[in-house]
Amino acid sequence: MLRGRHGLRLDLIGMKRPSRFEHTRFLGDKRTQLVYDLDEWTDEAVVNEISESGVGLCFGPDTLAEARNRGYTLAAPGVSRRQLKPRA
Repeated sequence: MLRGRHGLRLDLIGMKRPSRFEHTRFLGDKRTQLVYDLDEWTDEAVVNEISESGVGLCFGPDTLAEARNRGYTLAAPGVSRRQLKPRA
């Protein structure tokens, strides 16, 4: 693990984040109620599709506990859900 100029942790694992969600770790999909951990997720196509479709959601605070509090489930490779039309 590396530390930046101000003592912030620099993670070198994970995938490149979409520009709209570059400062978030957990990205939710409003259609499936799945949350993706961008530090651990490796399939960029899924995350790019969420971002480009405009159905992505970030959480505040940016934690898995907050995502679960809102009804989201952590996504796992190979697991899918039926896509619903988001309400908002």
